[in-house]
Amino acid sequence: MNRIQEAIEQSIGVKQAVLSDSRLMNTIGEAAKTIEQSLRNGGKIHFCGNGGSAADAQHLAAELSGRFYFDRPPLNAEALHCNTSYLTAVGNDYGYEHIFSRLLRGSGKKGDVLVGISTSGNSRNIIEAYKVCQELGIEIISMTGASGGKMKDYGGLLLNVPSTDTPRIQECHIMIGHIICELVEAAMYA
Repeated sequence: MNRIQEAIEQSIGVKQAVLSDSRLMNTIGEAAKTIEQSLRNGGKIHFCGNGGSAADAQHLAAELSGRFYFDRPPLNAEALHCNTSYLTAVGNDYGYEHIFSRLLRGSGKKGDVLVGISTSGNSRNIIEAYKVCQELGIEIISMTGASGGKMKDYGGLLLNVPSTDTPRIQECHIMIGHIICELVEAAMYA
């Protein structure tokens, strides 16, 4: 039982650190405004991540394209990894590092937003997608752990959870993502 309590206390501690970080709190609000502005201007919100972060990407895209707190029209959001035939073909033919960048090059446009989710901030396939974002004028929002990794070097908004513990970072990513979805939904359909 001690480990259960300890894990919950650690999760609360990281969330308390997020709450105490005024820069991060402001950036969460900026991320919601960036997404709202893109959607209002006909943009699409793309999400990407690997492993548990892929699950978070898909989860948050569904919150926007489906519904969050109330029934409303769908918002244009999608996770880039959901087509397994595409994923395995591009991974095999071009390399796994190109799975997001190639799809983004085909479906993204200026004014869209890419939300890259990586606890380390060093996911090569997300960094390759960021290069496409810079070429096409797609806004970048990075959700990472404490350091921001290499993803922080590509500009945009950095939501770096103040932790190096992967499960605690992922717990905060979904919390932050839910807050952003709530703010966007309320702003779009008040």
